[in-house]
Amino acid sequence: MRLAAKSEGKAFSSPDEWFDALPEPLNYVVGGNTTCVRILGSSGVELVVDLGTGARVLGEDLVRGTFGQGKGEASVFFTHTHWDHIHGIPFFKPLYIPGNKFTFYSPLEDLPERLKYQQEPRFFPIHFDHFGSERNFHRLQKGEILEIGGVKIEWLSLKHPGGSIAYKFTENGKSFIFATDAEYNGEDFPLIQEQKPFFKGAELLVLDAQYTLDESFQKFDWGHTSYTMAVNCASSWEVKKLALTHHEPAYSDEILAIILDDARTHAENLGAKDLSIVLAREGMKFELV
Repeated sequence: MRLAAKSEGKAFSSPDEWFDALPEPLNYVVGGNTTCVRILGSSGVELVVDLGTGARVLGEDLVRGTFGQGKGEASVFFTHTHWDHIHGIPFFKPLYIPGNKFTFYSPLEDLPERLKYQQEPRFFPIHFDHFGSERNFHRLQKGEILEIGGVKIEWLSLKHPGGSIAYKFTENGKSFIFATDAEYNGEDFPLIQEQKPFFKGAELLVLDAQYTLDESFQKFDWGHTSYTMAVNCASSWEVKKLALTHHEPAYSDEILAIILDDARTHAENLGAKDLSIVLAREGMKFELV
C-alpha cells in the first residue's frame, strides 16, 4: 500500500525510475556483507580496502575483466585483522588465478602470519600459500606516504581494540577517507582537533557510526562511534559528504533509516547545513570529480 500510494498520479518511463523515486528506506537495501571497498583511480589503478565477506562479490566482478585473464594487479590496504575485515580472503577468486599480482599493505609486522593462520587446514582446505596469484607484503612505516598510479595514500592510527587504520586516498586534489572501526567519544575532543589536518576538507568520509549516543555510553571503549559523534567529527573536520558505516548488526534497514534522519537533523542543529550525510550501503558508488 505504501508503494502504491507513492506512485499514484505519476508517470514513470521504467520500473527503475519508479523504484528510484521511492522515499528512503524503500528504495534500497543496506546489505549484510562485511568490509571491502574498491577505489578505482582515473589511470585505472585498482586499490582495495579490506577483504571482508564483500570480497567475494568484488572478486566475481573483477574476474570478468583482466583479473579473470591473469593480468590483474591491485593494492590491498588492511585497516586491521578482525575477522569481519579478512574472512573474505579465501573466497576472493582473483587470488586463485596465476598471473594476477597483489600487494598487501599494513603497519602490522606479522600480517602474513595472521592471514595464513585463518587458512590453516583445520579452518579452510586451501592454504594461503597455495593461491595461484603473486602476493607481496609492504609494511607501512610511521609517516609513510605512498603514490600508486597517481593516487596519493596516507594513513592514520585509530582508537580501536587491537588498533585500526584510516586510509586517505587523494587524486587531483579530491580526497576519500575510509575510517571504520574507530571510537570517538565525549572525551576525545582534543584528539578530534589533533587529527583535523588529516581529515579536513575531504570530499567523502566513510566513518564508523555503529551506535546511538546512549549505546556508546553503555559500550564505552568497545572501539566504535555513535552516529551523533560521527556527525560532530565530520562537521569539525569540514568534510563535504559523510557516509555512516559499520552498522549495528541487530538494526533493521528501517532503524538505520531513522538513524540517518536523526543524523541529518543533528547536523542541521550544529549549523552544518552544507554537510551531506548518507548511509553506507552494499554496492554503493561515489565519483569524486
